[in-house]
Amino acid sequence: MTAINTLKAHLALNVKNVESSIDFYKKMLGIEPSKVRTGYAKFDVQNPPLNLTLNQMAFEGSGALSHLGIQVATTEDVIALREQWKERGLVPREEMQTDCCFALQDKAWVDDPDGNEWEVFVVLQDNLPETSERTVGCCVPEPVGIGGIAKKAASACGCETTAPAAGEAACCDTQAACCDTQAAKFGGEVKVEGGCCA
Repeated sequence: MTAINTLKAHLALNVKNVESSIDFYKKMLGIEPSKVRTGYAKFDVQNPPLNLTLNQMAFEGSGALSHLGIQVATTEDVIALREQWKERGLVPREEMQTDCCFALQDKAWVDDPDGNEWEVFVVLQDNLPETSERTVGCCVPEPVGIGGIAKKAASACGCETTAPAAGEAACCDTQAACCDTQAAKFGGEVKVEGGCCA
C-alpha cells in the first residue's frame, strides 16, 4: 500500500463578517492571513498544521458545529497559549482539572465573532468510566464574547429574536436568561414574575 503524504487538515468556516473574523483569528493564531480577498481569508497555520479558511456568508444563528480545539502536550502549554491570547486582546476562560469527554483535562477557551468556541487543552487522564457524576459527551462552557461580556444562550422561547408583546409574558425554560436577553436586545426592564418574563 502506498503511503499518503498528508500535509495538514483543512477547516473552512462560514463567517458573517470576514473583517471581524480576520481580526479575531490574527489574535488567536498570532499570525497574519496568507490570503485575503473580498469575503474570504486564508490562514496557513504551521503549528499545528492547519489550512484555515474564512468564507463570508449570510446565515442566522449558529450551525451544527459543537466546538474546535488545539490539543497540546502539557498544562504549561495550555497556560502559555492562554497568556498569549490575553496579550493579543482576547478574553479566555479557564477550566482546569475538568472532567470532559470522559477525560480529565486542563483547558482554556475563546470564541470567535460568530460564536465558534475554540479550546486549547491537554488530556491528563483519558478513557474515564461512565458514571452518573460525569458529563455525557463533550462540554462547552457558557459563551463569553470577545470583550469578556457574558452571552446568554438562546432558549426555545425565541427570546433571541422576538421582543415580548405588550402585556404578554414570555415563558421559557431559562426564564432569567430569556428575560435578560429580551431586556438587552429590545430595551426596557424585563423581570421574572411567577416564572415568566413580565
